[in-house]
Amino acid sequence: MERLLQHGRRLKIDQWYKALETLIRDKRIFLDNAKGNYLKFQTILDTMPAIAPSIVDLESRAVTIGDPADLGLEDYRLIKDALGQLCPWRKGPFNLFGILIDSEWQSWMKWERLIHHITDLKGRCILDIGSSNGYYMFRMAACNPLMVLGLEPQSNFYFQYLAMQKYLNQKNVFCLPVSHDQLPKMDKYFDTVFCMGVLYHQKSPVQMLKDIYDSMRSGGELVIENLIINSKENFCLFPKDRYAKMRNIFFIPDLLVMESWLLRAGFTNVRCVDIAKTSSEEQRKTKWIQTETLEDFLDPDDHDKTVEGYPAPVRAIFIAMAT
Repeated sequence: MERLLQHGRRLKIDQWYKALETLIRDKRIFLDNAKGNYLKFQTILDTMPAIAPSIVDLESRAVTIGDPADLGLEDYRLIKDALGQLCPWRKGPFNLFGILIDSEWQSWMKWERLIHHITDLKGRCILDIGSSNGYYMFRMAACNPLMVLGLEPQSNFYFQYLAMQKYLNQKNVFCLPVSHDQLPKMDKYFDTVFCMGVLYHQKSPVQMLKDIYDSMRSGGELVIENLIINSKENFCLFPKDRYAKMRNIFFIPDLLVMESWLLRAGFTNVRCVDIAKTSSEEQRKTKWIQTETLEDFLDPDDHDKTVEGYPAPVRAIFIAMAT
């Protein structure tokens, strides 16, 4: 976190630097006096030995860090045991010193659906909202951005990121254990914002989009992936209680509503570049999660419906421009 402050100081971001400095120092105090899950995960992270990886590959489908030959047997055991204690691993895959973390989501599939549609990330300041364990941030880092800032409030995902960054040591990749609404107001700063799998958790999706818009430079690009209803009838699903067993799902728009939200927030040149029904190839049970997954969320007799009777998950990627 301190390295992010140094980066901000170099860029002379006076209008938000002090607020960011306060946030980071508060979070550092919190982590230094961690309790509960934060203390548990910090203790696990501390057991992972400091090893310099002989190879780093951020361009392969599995983010690859090190070679099995880099480790002795005891270090291998310590790292594998720690990674197991950081479950569930939702995003990935990662290959850490030959230990393949076969995550629940085959995240490379989403990355390959979007990467050819977006502006080159080289030299750009990037924000990744809901960055999870950093899989997408590390894939972004392969494109040589100026900086990538992730926001991830869930403790186990944040510490998964710290575990990977401990060995990757990417100097231009940062993550804060905060939600988007806790980030200081950073007007007209980011060149690219990724917001993937987050908007449907918001009670006020248009307000969140407006806040994102305000944080982007003129000509900046928003890459947003969201659950959608695959129609153009201009309606929105608001689940009565749960959607695919998830309680914190609020608005699931159809394609026209999603476009209208983006336009209302101020974005232009809105385009949908991909629509994909979530498949058991992309999201599935592995030994790296101990929870339910897609097959448990669908009607066993009709996989076009969730267990609640709603349309099965379909996700769309939109790209929009800030002016």
